[in-house]
Formats: sequence, C-alpha cells, structure tokens
Amino acid sequence: RPDPRAARGRMTGAGPHGAADDGDARRGGSPWPRLAGAALAVLAILWGALALYLEGQPLFGAILLALAVAVGAVYGSARLYGARFILPGIAAVLIFIAFPVLYTIWLGFTNYSSFNLLDQERATEVLLSRGAADPATETPFAVMPEDGAYRIWLPEAGLMSEPVALDGVEAVAATEPAGPPAEGEVLETRDAIALRGGLQALTLTTPEGLVLVNSGLRTFAAVVPDYERAGPGVLRRVSDGEVLTADESVGFYVDAEGNAVPPGWRVWIGTGNFERIFTSAGVREPMVAIFVWTVVFALASTALTFAVGLGLAVVLQWPHLAFRNLYRVLLILPYAVPGFISILVFRGLFNQNFGEINLILQALFGIRPGWFTDGTLARTMILVVNTWLGYPYMMLLAMGFLQAVPADHKRAAALEGASAARVFFTITLPQILPPFAPLLLATFAFNFNNLVLILLLTRGLPDIPGTVIPAGETDILASFTYRMSFMDSGQQFGLAGAITLLIFVVVAALSYANLVAMRRSGRRRAG
Repeated sequence: RPDPRAARGRMTGAGPHGAADDGDARRGGSPWPRLAGAALAVLAILWGALALYLEGQPLFGAILLALAVAVGAVYGSARLYGARFILPGIAAVLIFIAFPVLYTIWLGFTNYSSFNLLDQERATEVLLSRGAADPATETPFAVMPEDGAYRIWLPEAGLMSEPVALDGVEAVAATEPAGPPAEGEVLETRDAIALRGGLQALTLTTPEGLVLVNSGLRTFAAVVPDYERAGPGVLRRVSDGEVLTADESVGFYVDAEGNAVPPGWRVWIGTGNFERIFTSAGVREPMVAIFVWTVVFALASTALTFAVGLGLAVVLQWPHLAFRNLYRVLLILPYAVPGFISILVFRGLFNQNFGEINLILQALFGIRPGWFTDGTLARTMILVVNTWLGYPYMMLLAMGFLQAVPADHKRAAALEGASAARVFFTITLPQILPPFAPLLLATFAFNFNNLVLILLLTRGLPDIPGTVIPAGETDILASFTYRMSFMDSGQQFGLAGAITLLIFVVVAALSYANLVAMRRSGRRRAG
C-alpha cells in the first residue's frame, strides 16, 4: 500500500516525513540565485572581519566571523527557511544591544581609563621613547636652500647635512664636514622658523654617530632617553638609576615607593571599581545623592506631566469651551518642536543675567534667582522644563482615553448629585488609569535616563563639593556616568562601566517591582 506521506512529499518537494528537502524546488525556483547571494554576503562579511583583525580588533573580527557563519548556514540551507526572517533581528539585537551591554559590564571589572588605553608593550615603547635634550651637546644651526630642498649647517661642528625636503615627514640626514656657506646663502631666522615643522621631524647623524634633533628655534642637540630596559618588565631611569617595575595589579610601571608612572595598560582588576564605589566617600556619597535625585526626578516628571496633561485634556473635553480646536493646536505645539530646541530656548529664558524670566522677576519683585548656581533652583528649573516637554504627550493620550469612558456612568452620577470632582475621581480616573499604567511606567523609565535634558540644560551643574569624580547636583545617573566617561580629564571608563552595571540592576529591580504591582492591581480589579 503506497505511503500517502511519500505522495505528498513528491507533490510538494518535501521528504517522506514532511521536512523540506529543498525550499526552492518546492516553490518552483532555482536555488542558485539564493546560494550566490548568500556566498556574496558571506564573502563581504569575511572581508570586514579580516580588515578588523588586521586593524588590531580581533574581538570585533570574531563577531563578524560568527555572523558570516550564521548567514551562510541560514541562507545557504533550504531546511532553515524560517530562520531567514528572524536572523536579521536576532543579529541586530545581539550586535547592537547585547554586545554593548556585556562589553560595558566587562569594562567595569577593568582599570580602563584615559591613562590605561594601551597594552603593556605599547606603554613600554612610549616610556622608552621619552627623552630630553642634552644641554652639553647643543649646537646652533642654519638653513640653506638648495634646488627646492634644504641643507642644515652646523657652524660650530663644521658639518653640513645632505639635502632634505623639510616637509614634515621624518627623515634622517647624515652630516659631512664642510666649510662655511657663502654670504646670502643662509635663510634669515624668521624664514627658518617657518620651516619649524620639518625641522622638528629631522634627525641629523654626525660622523661620530651622535644623533641630533631640533631642540629649539636655533639649536640641535642629542637626546638622552629618560628610561632604558633593565630586564623583562623592568625599566631604569637614566638620570638617577631609579627602577620601575611593571605592576599587573594596577596596570602601571611603579617606582620603589609604589607611585604609578603613566601611561599604563588595561588589566583585569576584578571588583576593584565596585569596592571603590562603596568604600570611597568621594564616590559613594555623591552617587547616593545622585541616585536619590534620579528617582525623585523620574517620579516627579512622570507625575507632573500626567497631572498637567490630564488636566488640560479634561478642560479641552468640556463641550461648552469656545475655540477648543485652536487651544488644542496651541497646546500640542511644544510636542511638535524638537526637544533640543525647546531645551536651548529655556536655557536662554532662565539665564541669570539676561534671561527674560529673571528680567520679569527683577521688575516685579526685585529678585534675580540663581537658576544655574543654586542646586534647589536648578532642579526646580529642570522639572519645569521637563513638564513643558512632556505634557503634550500625556494630553494626547488622555484625550483618547477620556473619550472611551462611557458617558452614561458620568450622567447617572451627576443625576444622583455627585459633583464634577467626585465624578472624575470615582468614575473617570479609575477607568483611564489601567490603560495609562504601562505608558506611565515607560515615561518613568525614559526620565530615569533622560540624558539629553540634563546635558543641554545644566550639564549636571552646579558641582557637588568635595568629590573626587565629576558629580553635579542636577546630575542623574545617566549624565553622571556620561560625564565620568567622556567629559572628565581622566575618562574613567572602567568605573563608569561598574556604575552602569549598578544602574542596570536598579532599573531592572524597579521595573520588576512595577510589573508586580501592576499585576496585583489588575487581579484586585478583576476580583
């Protein structure tokens, strides 16, 4: 008796068990265009992986290599047809979200900073390349033009260099004995100074093997290195014989007293950054204050925008209000203007010396508040500006939710003598809060990381006194981490990564708590 599954397989191009043997044949097309496209994509990704590896970025090269394998496997096989539609999304999430998060967390366990950007070999080379001019070997020089090039004449040594271009590219010119040049052949001092860039890149080697470099506007001199190798991981200072030893625990060469000599290199320090956060008063205290302000800022911004937006929506829903459409357009305008423009406009309005707000307060009450220098006033200003930026969104949502509230409920309450306020708080508000809840949670999460507002309006200022890291009274955790990473002279990426991990944990805990609270509230309403 023939197997019906086999018959279906012959008709559809599937195997006896229903599995797709060849999706292209099943659809009546040739597999070669798909295979050719997959091969070209894999080759392009492999070329990018090789380029990154040659540029000294093996980690990113490995990520592209894994992507090439995934593309080749999914788009080169008919059995993985369904995965073709989800692979781009999965790859984007892994590369642009998961990897940056994991990489940032990993940095939190290293000493990565502007002083620890290099590897140990490169840091050693930088220290060995440092040197100072030896005053005992300083000798004056003069520049002579010759057929589009120049010769360097050292009158005290009686030496003349071979012709060089002095185009800023490092060159080595051997000197040879020569008599003084004829009068008028030597450039004037001001003309020689114009060639300073090329002179600084020039190296002269005397017949005795002494290497001379440009040490000033008028002299060349030999360079004495600051350090020399004294063994594996050991350098010796030439001037006094001080020994520097590579310390892998801190990523620096250190002297006998333990003082670090930059530049350093990146090393794994485990929980060192976290210990610094919790044990250093100069880090812990401002961070705790910033965390409290971040929570207050996010909660207050969400509450104020919700209250103002809902209040305006209720007013605009009043049927007897004249020019309602005009008011709606005017109240939505702040939402239509790009946020960064509004923030910069408010920054000018709150200017302490020339802003219109202080000019009006000065004329009416004789006061000029220090909006940017007083911490409390600066935080108040931020809340005012953020409320202005956020209320149109809440107003638009509320206008839609209010229309979904049954009018019969409100009419029945009004007939029983309930006031307008009681109708709103007992009938309208309970019915619009459930659909509003996830949007309020999203608003809270957005304001918790509202980096743009803080950086454009106050830049985190005024600073908190007594801190060892850049921290301001208007900083939230996001701007605090950003300033530490990119605006501080030390650029403490490792410490910022550790703080970022703590922020992630806190935000995750708050989000989970809000979700639990929403579920319980929903169950109580359902019960």
